[in-house]
Formats: sequence, C-alpha cells, structure tokens
Amino acid sequence: MELDINTKDQIEKMIGDNEVFLFMKGNPDFPMCGFSSVATTILKKCGVEFGHCNVLDDDNIREGIKTFSNWPTIPQLYIKKEFVGGCDIMKEMAESGELIELFNTRGIKTEIS
Repeated sequence: MELDINTKDQIEKMIGDNEVFLFMKGNPDFPMCGFSSVATTILKKCGVEFGHCNVLDDDNIREGIKTFSNWPTIPQLYIKKEFVGGCDIMKEMAESGELIELFNTRGIKTEIS
C-alpha cells in the first residue's frame, strides 16, 4: 500500500506529540486483541505515560502504520519517534530489562527502574 501524505502526517504528529506511543487495536482500558492487551499491560507495569491510537477507528492509519514502519502487525510501539517493535519484541525487552533501560536512557519517567 502506498502511504498517502495526510496519513503519513497524522502518524508523524501522533508519534511526535508523545514520548511513548502505541498503535493498537482498541484502547488501553479496553484492548480489542490479545497482543494489544499484552502491550498495554507491559507499558502500564513500567508506569510510563503513553499515547495511543485505536487503528480499528481508521483504516488509513491501520494500513498506513504498517507501511510507515515496514512492520506487518499491530500493536507497534514508538519511543521518542523511533519504532521499537511489536508485542513479541516488547515482551522480550520487558523480560530482559531492556525496555526499562531504554526508557531510562531516553529520559522517560517510569514507576520502576
């Protein structure tokens, strides 16, 4: 899919306006898939504030984010405008301590260190 300029601008604004941003299905209080649920649980356990976008609300964003990141699945995590990965990568990074380390080195406030 070709990424149209409006969708690209929307995506860049979302990840630019938030230090931590999650493209997901549903919202943090009501995830609409297991992977999005795991991703939000990880971020909540880290105690970081994060923005989110329910890709189910907008097909252009849903498909566009896959093109933007060159990553085929949702959820997708961005930290300081940088694509980190999806659910499996988040899980591995959380288990190894890399995710908290990444937040700390990027100056993002967490509830745990």
